[in-house]
Amino acid sequence: MIPVFAFDNSYARLPERFFARQPPDPVAAPGLIAVNSALARALGLDPQALATPEGVAMLAGNHLPEGADPIAQAYAGHQFGGFVPQLGDGRAVLLGEIVAPDCRRVDLQLKGAGQTPFSRRGDGRAWIGPVIREYLVSEAMAALGVPTTRALAAVTTGETVWREAALPGAVLARTAASHIRVGTFQFFAVRGDTDAIETLARHVIARHYPEAGGALDLFDAVVAAQARLVAHWMALGFIHGVMNTDNMAISGETIDYGPCAFIDGYHPDTVFSSIDSHGRYAYSNQPRVAIWNLAQLASCLVPMIEAELGQPTEAVIGIATDHLNRFSEIYEAEWLARMAAKIGIADPKPEDRALIETLLTRMAGQRADFTRVFRGLAEGTAAAEFTEPEAYEGWAADWRARIAGDPAAEARMRAANPAIIPRNHRVEEAIAAAVAGDLAPFHALHAALASPFDRPADDPYRAAPRPGEEVRRTFCGT
Repeated sequence: MIPVFAFDNSYARLPERFFARQPPDPVAAPGLIAVNSALARALGLDPQALATPEGVAMLAGNHLPEGADPIAQAYAGHQFGGFVPQLGDGRAVLLGEIVAPDCRRVDLQLKGAGQTPFSRRGDGRAWIGPVIREYLVSEAMAALGVPTTRALAAVTTGETVWREAALPGAVLARTAASHIRVGTFQFFAVRGDTDAIETLARHVIARHYPEAGGALDLFDAVVAAQARLVAHWMALGFIHGVMNTDNMAISGETIDYGPCAFIDGYHPDTVFSSIDSHGRYAYSNQPRVAIWNLAQLASCLVPMIEAELGQPTEAVIGIATDHLNRFSEIYEAEWLARMAAKIGIADPKPEDRALIETLLTRMAGQRADFTRVFRGLAEGTAAAEFTEPEAYEGWAADWRARIAGDPAAEARMRAANPAIIPRNHRVEEAIAAAVAGDLAPFHALHAALASPFDRPADDPYRAAPRPGEEVRRTFCGT
């Protein structure tokens, strides 16, 4: 049984300087880790066919499905504030774009598919750890309602990948609305290629924001999408960990799950990434970093906006800055709506911000567990998450008065606050077991994360890490 993909590869029809034509490198012995059956069906694919030897060979990159046009995309990016003029897909190959039954256009990319012209001395491969992490966390984010890339499948390669030790290799089949990034625009801006920027902008408008009338409208749409996305992250205690401009998708999806993590004990300055030594991408910094990244996008679009408006560069920079400043307004409104729902408030007022921030401050003072406190508000267990419960009770009196008389408050909190998240220590357990050849912890955790809001009280995945189980550092997938 051979999988059939409905490919129509619009990005591969762009000018050749947008990418390098690059087939995946075959692997020694492909083996199936998982196929995401629900996602496959939504994309018009047969999950049973994907799980056959022929399907697994395609997911590993050993055979190209009919209609594929494999490419490695070019992009640049600011990495921790330092600009790199050429990055690109160094270990990923975009097989093509699937047109789903609902007419959505979705990229299918293989991560860990071998070297490309953008590999920069890397081996182009992935080991099973980052593949397991991205599969679990991206699918958890989807179940939580966060715009995100998705994991269609994961396979082992039968090969050894050398990192700090010899590790089993793997490939992730990832889907996305597209893999176009802020860094894609930067790649052409640094080369002064305004024709390419205009071509790329028109491609993005047609694909993601057809209501946009030009570059300024496109910028507004990306600003709004990113503001809503980051507010959603913040409401879940999620830290991306490496918010470089090459890791910000123009579509508004969460992309590139490297040293990502969810907060256990809350503090706004929490950092997990082992390479973020100065806390640039700390939890509380994420909105500011998003604005900084979007400013880089604006600078790429200035020549196009200038041509559209017929105004001088200085005036256009001022206009773009005014439009960038809309991020804060959109973000603050979205953050307040999401955080208010987490404490049961349907129609928040400006003064509710103080109520929310007081709770967060008291949580930070005692490193109370982010997920368990907010879920505990609906279940009557939040006080137990504080080492000094009186700190909670002092706040709770005002909170109870605020939601008094609202019969829907509890249901609202249950809908806004997951009972489980992909706890860092659980993800690490699944990775360690997979390295040893045991995929059962991965499958069990993945199944649980599919329904994060509806879990029994005794579900072991609800538990915070015990002393000694805490994961305080996470690592880039490369």
